[in-house]
Amino acid sequence: MSDKTSFVDTTIHLDVKDYYGKTLKNTSDLKSNACVAPAQPLPKFILQALKKVHPDVTDRYYGCGLVVPECLEGCRILDLGSGSGRDCYMLSQLVGETGHVTGIDMTEDQLEVARKHVDFHMKEFGYKKPNVTFVLGYIEALTKAGLEKNSFDIIISNCVVNLSPDKKQVLTEAHNVLKDGGELYFSDVYSNGRLTEEIKNHKVLWGECLGGALWFKDLLQLAKEVGFSPPRLVQASIITVDNKELQDILGDFKFVSATYRLFKVPKGSTKPCKVMYNGNITGAEDTLRFDCQYTFKADQVVEVDAEVASILTHSRFAHDFTFQPPGGSSEPCGVRPKAGTEDPFELAEQLPKQGPGSATGGCCGTKIATCCK
Repeated sequence: MSDKTSFVDTTIHLDVKDYYGKTLKNTSDLKSNACVAPAQPLPKFILQALKKVHPDVTDRYYGCGLVVPECLEGCRILDLGSGSGRDCYMLSQLVGETGHVTGIDMTEDQLEVARKHVDFHMKEFGYKKPNVTFVLGYIEALTKAGLEKNSFDIIISNCVVNLSPDKKQVLTEAHNVLKDGGELYFSDVYSNGRLTEEIKNHKVLWGECLGGALWFKDLLQLAKEVGFSPPRLVQASIITVDNKELQDILGDFKFVSATYRLFKVPKGSTKPCKVMYNGNITGAEDTLRFDCQYTFKADQVVEVDAEVASILTHSRFAHDFTFQPPGGSSEPCGVRPKAGTEDPFELAEQLPKQGPGSATGGCCGTKIATCCK
């Protein structure tokens, strides 16, 4: 894909724009349960932020759950496939007036709704100038849409990457516009194998976030090829389709909604160490559930592997942890985390053992599983 205009002529992009710009008017128009928000309690500060979003914006939101990472104050955030802007306006409040949120979407109808309410929200939030921008463009062509390289602290996305025909290009562009130490925190639909051409060519299945689902093992490989650190699996939930006609086409393929975090950090520059969470992050003052392997409790020493040590050292989390070299401290040996998993289906199957999941689960699940307890 050599230029922005080539995306306009891509059949899949045209179909998706038509589906989300014209076919869908609200959540009830969805044909499956693939993008239905899980019924999970949300933290009070997020609920309060959502209440301030204009109802016209919320009404054009298509049902996927929230994807909200931690430690957002003052950050520059990019929302891939921002739609009507609901999440952007919620995040606008969490980053504060010194932060900034950019939403990019290829559907003009959705962007029109989002842009119409910028002034309303800035007045509602008490900001002197807008800290939200909406851009027309493709998630495979972020720099061509005018987004600068090395300019964002965090990229979020919810049930959007699967709608792209070129996932590697999406990850490449995300890596390009992230700052060093930046994070791609996203929820998406994954399959338990590579899908057939029949499924991938089915317009409704693609629009419903199933036809474009990536085999989760391919995500691990693509992230490595692009230059991200190995994906950290945060949570997962099994997707039920509950539509016999679509299920017959899908056959034995299974689907899961999973949230991963990918970081742009140096490779092999850090050794395993002990860390202590300082407890300063809004909404996670007592406990920070980093992923399905590591949970950090305030003022408790935890042993982390080299991969996580590098992430914590080089990312926005660096100021929220105290670091101790291995063997170089008189502190207790530290809590050793349970073994992690890269398989979201395996994690989702642990649901009955895990109890209630994360408060900010991502798209496409009726239940959420986390192994961070």
